[in-house]
Amino acid sequence: MTVKQIFEFLDSKFPISTACDFDNVGILVGDSNAKVNKALLSLDCTLDTVKKAVDSECQLIITHHPVIFSPLKSVLNGSIVYELIRNNIAVISMHTNLDVGLGGVNTCLCDVLGLQNTEIFIAEDGYALQKGEIAECSAESFAELLKNKLNTVVKYVDGGKVIKNVLVCSGSGGNFISDAIKGSFDALVTADVKHNQFLEAYDSAVSLFDCGHYNTEDIVIEPLCDILRAEFKEIEFITTHITNIKYK
Repeated sequence: MTVKQIFEFLDSKFPISTACDFDNVGILVGDSNAKVNKALLSLDCTLDTVKKAVDSECQLIITHHPVIFSPLKSVLNGSIVYELIRNNIAVISMHTNLDVGLGGVNTCLCDVLGLQNTEIFIAEDGYALQKGEIAECSAESFAELLKNKLNTVVKYVDGGKVIKNVLVCSGSGGNFISDAIKGSFDALVTADVKHNQFLEAYDSAVSLFDCGHYNTEDIVIEPLCDILRAEFKEIEFITTHITNIKYK
């Protein structure tokens, strides 16, 4: 199997045509016709990720966050892209298209949290979130559930209502608080929330939970690996869950 064949399968499941205009997705580094016997899945492509791929003799890394996002002005010895090219490792990145697709990041987040009756929810800007229901509970109890299920530190405001209807956006989604308010949701689960967004949520009686960018997205890696293993039985897929971000 080749890098291109693996990408074509991923594109059929999570079309890059659904990615946001600002995004950079697809085969971003390497030879699309290169043969793949072993591939590594990771949320990010860092130097640690590249080392793991080299040590594991992988020909491909599949990431959520694009390995190249802003235009590169140089590719120097020791940089991530340089090391990928030097070691003949290709990279496929599936970002916002993986966020919004069924079976993608938001779906996995809903599954981990045990949400029921989940559906796609289209925000005012056209971005696809997901919504679902939980057994009625307090904001404090829901924060404890989020902490345990995502193995994270939860920052939140209590909107003062019993929580049942939940809006979900993996990664940076604090700007969707207006959609949660207008959609009469009891809570929004996301990450990278700004101070003013917490205040807006509180004043509008919506509980807002910031569960960390990494923690709300890394949950897609193992399910995505299972999908690829089922489709390409002749390829060995492995995963890594490396993050240098620490909490105390």
